[in-house]
Amino acid sequence: MNDLMLWPRARLAGLVVAMTVLAGCASLATEQAVHQVSQQSAPLTNERALRLERDAQSASLTRQRIDELLAEPLALEGAVEIALINNRGLQATLLELGIVDAERVQASRLPNPGFSIGRMTRGSEVEWERGLHLNLARLIALPMTRRIAEGQSEQTQREVALAVMRLATETRTAWYRAVAAEQSLVYSRQVLEAAEASAELARRMAAVGNYSALQQALEQSFYAEAALGLLAAERERNSSREHLTRLLGLWGRDIEFELPARLPELPHHALQLPDIEREAMVSRLDVEAARLATERMAQSLRLGRATRFINVFELELAHNSSNEEPTQRGVEITVEVPLFDWSGARLARSEAQYMQSVQRVAETAISARSQVRESYFNYRNAWDVAAHYRDEIVPLRKRISEENLLRYNGMFIGVFDLLADAREQVSTVNRYLQAQRDFWIAQAELDLVRYGPVTASPAVAAAAAPTPAKGH
Repeated sequence: MNDLMLWPRARLAGLVVAMTVLAGCASLATEQAVHQVSQQSAPLTNERALRLERDAQSASLTRQRIDELLAEPLALEGAVEIALINNRGLQATLLELGIVDAERVQASRLPNPGFSIGRMTRGSEVEWERGLHLNLARLIALPMTRRIAEGQSEQTQREVALAVMRLATETRTAWYRAVAAEQSLVYSRQVLEAAEASAELARRMAAVGNYSALQQALEQSFYAEAALGLLAAERERNSSREHLTRLLGLWGRDIEFELPARLPELPHHALQLPDIEREAMVSRLDVEAARLATERMAQSLRLGRATRFINVFELELAHNSSNEEPTQRGVEITVEVPLFDWSGARLARSEAQYMQSVQRVAETAISARSQVRESYFNYRNAWDVAAHYRDEIVPLRKRISEENLLRYNGMFIGVFDLLADAREQVSTVNRYLQAQRDFWIAQAELDLVRYGPVTASPAVAAAAAPTPAKGH
């Protein structure tokens, strides 16, 4: 009888030791997860390392680097670097890695045993009951729940990497808009100056009877519209600059940073990317995250099927002693009887969630292909428009201005014609500036769309958080 009692205890001890070793392999690795996200987002961050700001020392290093970058006019990649180290929203997103990493480690931990003790009396007899309980169901399911948590961690890394790349792209587009707005404001002031000079000249000529009231009103109308255009340019300049400031996480004295005077020059040739759709299907992080979510749902479904009939499976080691009777020792196993709940509804829910996840993967892949094609078309179209301004419209406008100046010197046209031509020339250059801006924004979005959507879609957000089957 003693041998029979020793056998299950030996087997139980061996099982507990094996599971302890398995659980002991899991430890927190948040910094490693941040490093992996840095590598995954490297194509759009120029391989800049991400870091969590945890203490005063890291905050001091961040402050020092920001001061260095703001000491000169803020370059494009300098703005991206500041956003990556100083954007508080990104810091909060990176902390999500720590949350899921803790959940992964928690899912690898052995279930805590329970201990019970009781004292009962019967006359002069005093009986002590002691019990040690262990949830074998959770113990048996531990390897699978650990794999599910690891899959959630990998999925979250893809999503965070995409958020990092999206922030880098949004910072670049905000920088392009802010610099273009600064340039546009300069051109709007030039237009206003020309219109003001024309309106003042018209007023003086009308005062001495050399200009009709209609002609004066027309010049005054040009001046009023130019003043309105300047107000719009000032509003755009302030709005775009504040948007960039928010992305950079700046406040206080830092908001007075300087920007370069001009946008980068338009490249001579547009990118030729005939295989961009096929390449994007390999590199899209949202597609990979949706696939990992589906794999996690499949593992959850298998776990739900494995524990369909046995959700409660506990082992108890009993030790009862009495001052009048011999000590009792024994083993008790508790199993839930599936009399009323056969877990059919729970399993059906898990199956529906899995099929839902499969459909979302397909939807994400189809949307990704369309987004890549659309983004590349927008890029090519933006380059064509900007190149047309650069190669055709701006040179023609310049030639017209030169001819008008010759005609003015030859007294074939008047000063009002010359001022009107100056206004039109500045307006043409300003429209070319907007085309330049649109091209650089289109290129930034094209760079991002190879790895994920420019803005998070509801389908991707829903696929990112499927609920695993519960009750096991």
